This record gives sequence, C-alpha cells and structure tokens, in this order.
Amino acid sequence: MNRQYGAFASVYDRMMHDVDRAAWISYLDGFLKEAGARDIMDCACGTGANAIPLFRLGYRVIANDISPEMLSEARANAYASGAKEIVFICQDMRKLAVHKPVDAIVCVCDGVNYLTSVKDVRSFFGRAYACLKPGGVLLFDVSSPYKFRRVLGNNTFTEETDEYAYIWKNRFDARTKLCEMDLTVFVKRGEQYDRFTETHLQRAHSVEELKHALEQAGFSGICAYDAFTRDPVRNDGERIQFAAVREK
Repeated sequence: MNRQYGAFASVYDRMMHDVDRAAWISYLDGFLKEAGARDIMDCACGTGANAIPLFRLGYRVIANDISPEMLSEARANAYASGAKEIVFICQDMRKLAVHKPVDAIVCVCDGVNYLTSVKDVRSFFGRAYACLKPGGVLLFDVSSPYKFRRVLGNNTFTEETDEYAYIWKNRFDARTKLCEMDLTVFVKRGEQYDRFTETHLQRAHSVEELKHALEQAGFSGICAYDAFTRDPVRNDGERIQFAAVREK
C-alpha cells in the first residue's frame, strides 16, 4: 500500500464532519451484541473515531493502523476522552496479529478498499480468521463498485471552510477496478495556509470476490447487507456491510 494518511491525519476528523458516527457505532453494536463479543480489534482505526465510542460502550478494544500519524491522533483523542485503556498498535492489516484471540474484528469506512489486490484481501481475511476466537465475528464495510463507477468515478470534489479547503480529484479504471485519488489540502495557520498533497489508492471489490475470499479463509455464515440495514445489497447502494463468522 502507498504512503497515505500522513499530513492528512491532522485534518481527517474535521473533513469527516458529515459522517453520522453515532449511527454507525449503534449499527456495529447490534452485530457485536448478537455475537456476544467483549474483546474486539478495530482494524485501520484511523483517529480512533470508532474505537473510542466502542470502548465507552463497554468493549475491551485493541486498535491498529498502518499510519503512525493517524495513531498519534488516535492516542491523543483517546487520552482526551478518558479512554486511556485502548491499546493502539502500528500494524499492517495484511499481517494482523494479536497476543490472544479476540471475539470480534471490525474494519470501518473503506479499510478493505485500501487493500488493492485480491491477494491483499486474502491476506487480511486469513490473518483475521487466525486472530479470532472460535465463533468470533469479522465485520467490515466497503464502498461499493457502484459508488466507484457512478459517484467517485473520474470526478473532482472541493470544499472550503474557515479552517481548511481541499481539492479531491479521482481517476477510476474500470478494468483494474482501481481508483486513484489525488488530494490537495490547504490548512489555515494564522493568516496563512499550509498546503500538502497525498495520493490514495482504493479498489472496488465486488461482493462475489469478497465472499469467495472469506470462504477461502475458512469463514462461514457470510452475509452482505446494504450498509446500516439488514437488507440485501442494492444495485445502487454506495456502501456494503459484511459479517462473517469463524467456525466454532
């Protein structure tokens, strides 16, 4: 995976202001309660926006991310919110490891899309299976192929606020299923703006590819839902939620 979420980490939470985190956590909590989970790992945890509220709900949380900068933000956020017990680890999700198996692994908001080959996906699923207790559950979501084709596509997005501005240009290749995202961000520092750029790469994984990779890893009870519901995946749905179980 390319170097991503470096300087971007410092403004990530502000740029995600339109995400309803409370609703997302409530949705995940439903799956976790059904699974009887207590010890969980949050993969690609970013700034801790999911790990911290899950901790507040009573889960024992280990969280990892490949970006040191995102983990630095996560630790600061956890400390400020009184969630010091969360263990944060700098770790590649394709090489996932825990000191003892957990009840559930969650990966929220495109973490699996950042795995840009089927081989990488299989590596993550295999390691996730190994890190789960028998009967443990893997929960992850992806931006759908429809979203890459029709929403992100070859489009440009911009936003300007009093604190920052950004230009986000996408190039989607339908053949490789890869979307290259060039992000230029301007962050206000006093009377001036700091400018930085990052290039992010994501893949539009199909439901069939992901289900097959989960089966190969040994998972069963594999379900795919239109995100934030328990309804079947829609052809025009932009986000897909997966749940899979390690055999007991």
